[in-house]
Amino acid sequence: MSNLHDLLAKHVGGGAAPGAVGLVARGRRVEVTAVGSADADGTTPMARDSIFRIASLTKPVIAAAVMMLVEDGRIALDDAVGQWLPELAAPKVVRTPASPVDDVVPAARAITVADLLTFRAGCGFPSDFSLPVVGLLFSELKQGPPQPRLIEAPDAWMATLSRIPLLHQPGEAWLYNTCSDILGVLTARVSGRPLPEFLAERLFAPLGMADTGFAVPAEKLDRFTSYYRTDPEAGGLQLVDAPDGQWSSVPVFPSGAGGLVSTADDWYSFARMLLAEGSADGRRLLSAESVRQMTTDHLTQAQRDDSTLFLEGQGWGFGGSVDVEAIDPWNVPGRYGWVGGTGTAAHLTPSTGTVTVLLTQLEMAGPTPPAVMREFWQYAAEA
Repeated sequence: MSNLHDLLAKHVGGGAAPGAVGLVARGRRVEVTAVGSADADGTTPMARDSIFRIASLTKPVIAAAVMMLVEDGRIALDDAVGQWLPELAAPKVVRTPASPVDDVVPAARAITVADLLTFRAGCGFPSDFSLPVVGLLFSELKQGPPQPRLIEAPDAWMATLSRIPLLHQPGEAWLYNTCSDILGVLTARVSGRPLPEFLAERLFAPLGMADTGFAVPAEKLDRFTSYYRTDPEAGGLQLVDAPDGQWSSVPVFPSGAGGLVSTADDWYSFARMLLAEGSADGRRLLSAESVRQMTTDHLTQAQRDDSTLFLEGQGWGFGGSVDVEAIDPWNVPGRYGWVGGTGTAAHLTPSTGTVTVLLTQLEMAGPTPPAVMREFWQYAAEA
């Protein structure tokens, strides 16, 4: 594809995403384009500063917040989390992943901060969604597509979590999503601050991420995109959330797994910080060692092999995937980032200084990235 605008334009309109914003940065050279519209009616043109529900692009942000607390000396990677999260101090584990939820054994060891960061705490989604415990993640914890208004307050949510057994022993397996929500609660309890306040003070304000948060204020709703999913029966798009919907005020449970809204430039500022190009008043927000830990694969080969539904052969760092080999044209060993179920993707490659951000408002049909993401990544790799 000759340019980024043409690539994205062929994927918008009709039954596809109404619009998209793409950003590709190679060092200080930044290419950004906005195509289509912010809503299916085509009444509001998409713009570079349009605000999106970024879903799981929240996960690397929460991991960075935890690493700030580590650098503050408030918490350590090998600390047992039970001192801050007593609900997880003595967890039970189902005897086998397929066992009934009441067939449990004690956890063999405590859950640590590192277990949560690497998604190996024993709770979350496996490749098999039919397992009895997984049903409770949907019905009791409301895990799945972001739904800010349906989630209980953090203390009540943690109480519910404490009644759901782990699917695997701590450290044994990689399981998706739930650990980031737990990390959000952990960050608030360790810091003694509500999660939105901590992130705003320690990350968003220093990095100039003015449009990132858990809600969109009234004066910015004109830049907030609508959110859709494909409606196979109608052959078009179904509105999931409008600008004045679930993100119009801060929820009682700010989800560390998928609750943030943001813009392409805001996430780029976050990525630049991880690449050591962004700072506040000349200060690094995270040390090079913390970033190295975040962007290094921590999984065993067996754990990667058991997680192909989500990872497709990639590894996992803290809060994001890590390419461990050049499986596809766009894979570069060491590329770190993730995708969001609301149709978003963002990655950075420390070895090349490349950052890619793609924001759409069309819900993904499953864990497999859609064609627009794969073509976008290939464009970035070849350009």
